[in-house]
Amino acid sequence: MTENSVALNADGAWWRDHDVQAWLLVPALAVFSLILVGNPSTWFTLTVAGLAMGMMMFIMTSGFTLVFGLMDVLNFGHGAFISLGAFCGFTLMKMWPYGMESPLVLLNLSVVLMACLVAMIVVAFVSYGFEQILVKRVYGNHLMQILITMGGLIIVEQLIHVLWGPEEIPLLKPQSLQGGWTLGDFVFEKYRLLALSVGLVLFFSLSAVFKKTKVGLLIRAGVENREMVESFGYNINRLFILVFVTGACLAALGGVLWGLYEENITAHVGQSVMIIVFIVAITGGLGSIEGCFLAAILVGLLSNYVGYLAPKLSLFSNILLMVMVLLWRPEGLLPVKTKTS
Repeated sequence: MTENSVALNADGAWWRDHDVQAWLLVPALAVFSLILVGNPSTWFTLTVAGLAMGMMMFIMTSGFTLVFGLMDVLNFGHGAFISLGAFCGFTLMKMWPYGMESPLVLLNLSVVLMACLVAMIVVAFVSYGFEQILVKRVYGNHLMQILITMGGLIIVEQLIHVLWGPEEIPLLKPQSLQGGWTLGDFVFEKYRLLALSVGLVLFFSLSAVFKKTKVGLLIRAGVENREMVESFGYNINRLFILVFVTGACLAALGGVLWGLYEENITAHVGQSVMIIVFIVAITGGLGSIEGCFLAAILVGLLSNYVGYLAPKLSLFSNILLMVMVLLWRPEGLLPVKTKTS
């Protein structure tokens, strides 16, 4: 605990801290929506759905925000990795229909896990080539990064058209993950609980890797002082490539989960969610895992609450959230900070 934190606790003004205020937005939004919705069971269903959606948004956005925050690369081709991951996952699940239709939970989960792993492996190789052929040439030039990665996105989408066709493809959930459990008036949807669990595990894992491991410390040090880290014999370029590939793998994982959530996929699925990905990344604070996590929860909850109360305002609500947050904190809810003594 820092000296400032101790001082805040001593005078009882902990609530004045901006980070605390940012986290308090979640319970405040939940309580306010409960008042508007009125029905506790409906509110509970909307909340669980919003949290699940938020976790999938976090999974897809975490890679984008890491790549920009640590490498200063605006990779709008991130949507291509989401789409490619969804189609690779679909292909494996289609090859094992018994595993999808079986009532056995472990078998269903094994198929989904294998689909996610295959998608991440394929996208890892594709993203490495993407970085070496396209992104590597435009480091330090944001305008060229946007143009060239958008071009890469279009190319990957056209390749998906060639390999899988342009039509919308149904992607049904495994048998045991369909439906939900009922407890009184409250409904727990099985797949949304799974998505929520995966998102939480990923959040704590990423936080631990970047704060507790040697690789995470080297990457963060390389961002602050590249020359110093290289003087100790470490190859920063390889570390940054690892960050780029990891971000793409997270996009692939999110693509598989999002495809199962929507129960259909198209070649443009990644492009269609990139607007929300961008909103989450900007709202949370580029490069911040905690900020991305918090913003994803707020976006997921707000989308579901507003979608229920005023469906026509659902998409606009996310943009309004981003604008209001940036007016309050221009760097995002929980921006990456360089702490000084």
